[in-house]
Amino acid sequence: MNADYVIVGAGSAGCAMAYRLSEAGKSVLVIEHGGTDAGPFIQMPGALSYPMNMSRYDWGYKSEPEPQLNNRELVTPRGKVIGGSSSINGMVYVRGHAGDYKYWSESGAHGWDFADVLPYFKRMETWNDRGHGGDPDWRGSDGPLHVTRGPRDNPLHEAFVSAGEQAGYPVTQDYNGEQQEGFGPMEMTVYKGQRWSAANAYLKPALARDNCDLIRAFARKVVIENGRAVGVEVERGGKIEVISANAEVILAASSINSPKLLMLSGIGPAGHLAEHGIDVIVDRPGVGKNLQDHLEFYFQFAAKQPITLFKYWNLLGKAWVGAQWLFTKTGLGASNQFESAAFIRSDKGVDYPDIQYHFLPLAVRYDGKVAAEGHGFQAHVGPMRSDSRGEITLKSADPKDAPRIFFNYMSTEKDWTDFRKCVRLTREIFAQDAMQSHVKHEIQPGDALQSDNEIDGFLREHLESAYHPCGTCKMGAVDDPMSVVDPECRVIGIDGLRVADSSIFPRITNGNLNGPSIMTGEKAADHILGRRLAPSNAEPWYNPNWQTSQR
Repeated sequence: MNADYVIVGAGSAGCAMAYRLSEAGKSVLVIEHGGTDAGPFIQMPGALSYPMNMSRYDWGYKSEPEPQLNNRELVTPRGKVIGGSSSINGMVYVRGHAGDYKYWSESGAHGWDFADVLPYFKRMETWNDRGHGGDPDWRGSDGPLHVTRGPRDNPLHEAFVSAGEQAGYPVTQDYNGEQQEGFGPMEMTVYKGQRWSAANAYLKPALARDNCDLIRAFARKVVIENGRAVGVEVERGGKIEVISANAEVILAASSINSPKLLMLSGIGPAGHLAEHGIDVIVDRPGVGKNLQDHLEFYFQFAAKQPITLFKYWNLLGKAWVGAQWLFTKTGLGASNQFESAAFIRSDKGVDYPDIQYHFLPLAVRYDGKVAAEGHGFQAHVGPMRSDSRGEITLKSADPKDAPRIFFNYMSTEKDWTDFRKCVRLTREIFAQDAMQSHVKHEIQPGDALQSDNEIDGFLREHLESAYHPCGTCKMGAVDDPMSVVDPECRVIGIDGLRVADSSIFPRITNGNLNGPSIMTGEKAADHILGRRLAPSNAEPWYNPNWQTSQR
């Protein structure tokens, strides 16, 4: 069992690399612990709350008790299936803001500025805007990843965007184009009514080539000889074996499992590895550190009119939606229902958006529990750039043990200030005329909660992860002790080993992470192949009044 390139993890970045490396004629072997993505729960966009809560598709991780959130342990879903988390996520597609990549570049990830990554975002996508306007010059037309928009035929979508406009915010036709800031249509990785995961877009076409294979096995550690990665030790069918890499080993196992594998392989903070009796091969204190995520809560409103998706929230309704999707790949099942979005700035002096909204014409939780009021709708809201940092550490030297995941959420005063702003700015938006014929009352947080203390109490109990963990194998300058990989994604101090997934993000991007994770795989493949696309000279839009006004 050997190949030129052995990739650990068939997730968003791993699938993209398998496609590009095999396309270039290299032999590729992908190791994935999870199994097939066949079946309606994964492939039907409208069923997105199911796979995330199914143990066959999810690693089942939980955070440590979070001290600022009443010591709650938050679920931390990661995809254990081909396609990885792109097979169990909400399918929302956001590139991130140009300012995110400017930060990456300035913090030591040279060659990852917006001008450098935009050509990869364009290469990877086939964009279909359904005639809604938008920025064709900024978008891709023939990539493997299909990006589309929902029909937006529920009147609540237009009401949400109009309310934002009435509150003084810009409207944007394409937040993935020149202008992210504002209210407008949301985009999703759906094609012909089906979830367009990294497995469907990249892995399955790659596996159709003779030089790309997938094996189902549990990766235990990277095998390192004389300072070089030469293979991966796996467990398969109860036996332990080594899969050899002729050229390189590439970890794309997620921001949770990539640092875990590095540490089990002897690469990480020397003191921590010694605690678990692991021989230190390279002392990299940054492995597992810099853990970031997006937190959010659902702002829920009861609806005056029975026009929400609640009318389908019964056995008959779900059966109808499911049957229509199964036979025609159309109808409500063909959309994730996140069809409107907004990116706004929380204050003057903030140069690009730092609050994101997902709007949903139904009041429901991720676990599928619907609001007691029945007809309702909600906006998921949260700040994009928290300063809180957590860590991934080992519980033991046994590869079978889940790592210790500590996000350290809400550990700065700014986190609390930002979330209070989210509450007050959202209330203002939903108080606009456009929403008057729709808002009956506020379900959650509830009008009674007005003071900082009351809002903080609600947040402690109701904040949830948006499931965007990243940053634990930070990409940066070689002389930065906290960097884990260099700007070519090579693990510093070891030959023949790279990491390419959301763990290498120096800082979390604005929005959902599937798009940037796939872009990371696309760009890493070019670094591996010794080539790169020419930088773009497109100029992204920043609000000209950002220094003096919040909107």
